[in-house]
Amino acid sequence: MSLEQLVPAAVAEGAHVKWHPVRTPRGRAEQSAAGRAAAAAALAEAGSTDLVVPREPDGRPRFPQGFAGAIAHTDSVAVAVVVPGAEAVGVDIEDAVISPRVARFVLRDRERAALLRPDGAYSARDLFSAKEAAFKALCSLGGGGGLGGPDQFLFWRIELDQVDGTLVASHRGVAVPVWVRSEPRRSLAVAIRR
Repeated sequence: MSLEQLVPAAVAEGAHVKWHPVRTPRGRAEQSAAGRAAAAAALAEAGSTDLVVPREPDGRPRFPQGFAGAIAHTDSVAVAVVVPGAEAVGVDIEDAVISPRVARFVLRDRERAALLRPDGAYSARDLFSAKEAAFKALCSLGGGGGLGGPDQFLFWRIELDQVDGTLVASHRGVAVPVWVRSEPRRSLAVAIRR
C-alpha cells in the first residue's frame, strides 16, 4: 500500500513507506529485525546514506537527523514510514481484535459516541491504531514535545477529534493529524506533523 492511498497527496509528498515480512519463528527479535529492514529501505528511498536505526534507551527507534520516521509491526509484517524534514511521524498497524472492554478503557465516551461505527467512520481497532500512531509522533517531538517520553505519558490519554474531515490527535495542547486505513483484517494509521 502506498501512502497516497491513505493520506492527502500534499501530505504524502516526500514520504516513503516500506513493508517487510516478519520471518519465522515470528518472535520479538524477528519483528524488530523486520521493522529495521523496512526502515532501512525507506531511508534509502528517501536519500539517506545512514540506514541504521538504533534504539533509544526507552525503546523508540532513532532515525538519522533530518529523516523523521516510525516503525510498526504485527507478528507477520512490519512497516516503516520516513518523511524527510517532517517534525514528527508515527505509524501503527493492528490486526488484533479490540474487545469492547479494551475500547471502553482506551477511548473516551465522547470518542466512542462521535467516532465509532455505526454512527462514526471508524472501528475500535482503527481508533486504537490512530492513538498508537499519534503517540509515536507526539513522543518524538523534541524529546517528547514537552509531553514526556513513552514512560511518562500513556497513549490512551491522547484525545481524538474529527476536525474538518481529518482525524486529529492531541495531548496537552500538542496536536497531530492522523490518517487511518481500515481493511477487513487490519488497520493502518499514520500521523505526520510537518
